[in-house]
Amino acid sequence: MAVILNPTGTTAKSLRETQAAAQSFGVLLQTIEVRDPKEFDNAFSAIVRGHAYAVLVLADPTLTDHRRWIAELATQSRLPIVHWNSDWPEAGGLMSYGPSNTGMHRRVATYVDKILKGAKPADLPVEQPIKFELVINLKTTKQIGLTIPPNVLARAEK
Repeated sequence: MAVILNPTGTTAKSLRETQAAAQSFGVLLQTIEVRDPKEFDNAFSAIVRGHAYAVLVLADPTLTDHRRWIAELATQSRLPIVHWNSDWPEAGGLMSYGPSNTGMHRRVATYVDKILKGAKPADLPVEQPIKFELVINLKTTKQIGLTIPPNVLARAEK
């Protein structure tokens, strides 16, 4: 499995956690560092040469800003992209599983309301997301030749 990351970003902790998870499942990771969008084509050439079967893109503004391009390159290479943010399958990646963007935005609104009513931000509790969603891009599954099992499709919110 290939992991794309921007080494100049804030992905060090995410990479360590990904490596630990991969090791526990016996999955070999191919780490691909991308600092600039000009490196995307070479990155996917390296991923294909490395015989990766999927791509995980770690959160980074440079990568997120170009998610459509990255998803297009992955589709051309017949590789599924997985991510935690539902913006990725909406841009052409295969799937995401992570906190609900809508749910998090609603919670932010609640915090803003409390702050505007005089609460000190430092006094507000830190909350963990409580709603997670699975998003699958069916168009991408067809383009890369994958079949998603019906029990997985049944669990998808979108």
